[in-house]
Amino acid sequence: MFRKTVAKELQKNNINFRLRGHEVKRIEAFSDAVFGFAVTLLIVSLEVPKNFEELLTTMKGFFAFGVSFALLMLIWFEQNMFFRRYALDNRIIIFLNAFLMFIVLFYVYPLKFLFTLMFNSSSAGVQIEQSQVPELMYIYSGGYTIIYILFFFMYVHAYKKRNELELTPVEIFDTKTRMWAHLILILIGALCVAAAFLLPAEKAGSSGFVYFLIGPAFSIFHSLRNKRKRQLHKEINE
Repeated sequence: MFRKTVAKELQKNNINFRLRGHEVKRIEAFSDAVFGFAVTLLIVSLEVPKNFEELLTTMKGFFAFGVSFALLMLIWFEQNMFFRRYALDNRIIIFLNAFLMFIVLFYVYPLKFLFTLMFNSSSAGVQIEQSQVPELMYIYSGGYTIIYILFFFMYVHAYKKRNELELTPVEIFDTKTRMWAHLILILIGALCVAAAFLLPAEKAGSSGFVYFLIGPAFSIFHSLRNKRKRQLHKEINE
């Protein structure tokens, strides 16, 4: 199964974090079905093009589909890594994961609309009034922020269960690192909403450039955390 294959790669790249989820749980199987359905909804058309013009129109939509698919895969990977590391399936995790699946399904069409508008609006016939752009950014950034809020609380719950899970000091450190990383993503999403609200309607689309802060923010954050992690390893080995 795909999750087990990814788990082997995770173990290779996370030698200091013991993977506790060796078997795919029912909650994960359900999640995979939801992700599969979400990808189906992203497909431009389920019908075979009847002529070459229709084929070209369909092909032009593949870039928007590709970006949307990549974002869904990032969410899937994060969720998979959580279950591989902690293997939690209690009521709190089931609730948070169910809410996450709901948001993933609910935001498929806004996601598809946004990237089609960005890359293929003329041929796909996607239109939006200038006054509606702020609302589109609220919708997209709101969904983005909620998704990472849910991940944040999933990791907070795993941290609270650290004694039950018998997490090592390094595993606790990595758990807290994921928590703060998701908090950074939440703050960036909130900043995008604030920018869309404060900017004039004709410039509200520029609020999306806020997401380019993710790269520099993560670069600084992980640089500091990796330095602290090396110190932690040194303290443990002394």
